[in-house]
Amino acid sequence: QVQLVESGGGLVQAGGSLRLSCAASGRTFSSYAMGWFRQGPGKEREFVARISRSGGMTYYADSVKGRFTISRDNAKSTVYLQMNSLKPEDTAVYYCAADPVYYGSRWMEYDYWGQGTQVTVSS
Repeated sequence: QVQLVESGGGLVQAGGSLRLSCAASGRTFSSYAMGWFRQGPGKEREFVARISRSGGMTYYADSVKGRFTISRDNAKSTVYLQMNSLKPEDTAVYYCAADPVYYGSRWMEYDYWGQGTQVTVSS
């Protein structure tokens, strides 16, 4: 099992940047593929980005491609989401997720979740 804690959310103006962190504890972090998801007000949870166990493969939602970067530091048991050129439509609660088997974009397939961190982008 793994426990996940997100941090780094906040209020930022459009065009600004934030870096989210997700610290993991428990079983070996490098055994888990990691994903970032978000859920905006009145919206369904949606995929943002994912990264393979080694960090060698990444994949992004079209809506964030070129603006967001996912990375991981297995020595620190942490995954990051660097968010640049933020837009008001990026406003959401951001969640990190982990899974020992699944590496994909379907949120319901991930076994472990953090509590979420709020990101608010003002226009």
